[in-house]
Amino acid sequence: MDETFHLTPLDVRRYDFGHKLRGYDPERVEQFRTQVADELERMSRQTQELDAKAKAFHEQLRAFRERDKALNDALVSAQQLRGEIREQSEREAQLILREARGEAEKYLEGSRNEIRHLQAHIAELERARRNYLAQLRVMAERQLADIIAAEQVPAPAVPALPAGVLAASPASGPVSSNGATAPSEARVAQTARVGQG
Repeated sequence: MDETFHLTPLDVRRYDFGHKLRGYDPERVEQFRTQVADELERMSRQTQELDAKAKAFHEQLRAFRERDKALNDALVSAQQLRGEIREQSEREAQLILREARGEAEKYLEGSRNEIRHLQAHIAELERARRNYLAQLRVMAERQLADIIAAEQVPAPAVPALPAGVLAASPASGPVSSNGATAPSEARVAQTARVGQG
């Protein structure tokens, strides 16, 4: 049997079972074929929807990573700025101390206030970063759990075909012109007796 064989809803709807004397009920065969085609169409739509959701989740994750990188860059820049400001403040304070102690103390106090403000701002940025990462982790885990749950949902069971509807084994009887194996007379008679009972 060809393992690469793929069956589409259109294949099921267009398949010709052929006609044979004392064969299967054409109306029931057509009804079953319609049910199989409808189920294949439903499963195909469901697969497309899951693929679209997975792609959207990957795009969201990429956007979150870019935002996290931007936040880290901003934090590093703020830390560098704090160091530069501190060094500049100390140099200016020493220069002012040589000129006048009173003026230097006043300026130094302003510089210390600015440093405290920057430290508070950096601490706030750090808290915001941690909160953002926590929210990102929760969202990513939730989306990953949704994907895993969707993958684990079993597909609806397709009713088993009656024996002989698909390709029968060569020992079942003679082969018809379209390649399908015809049921033997003894099996047809036995099926008829079961139907009458």
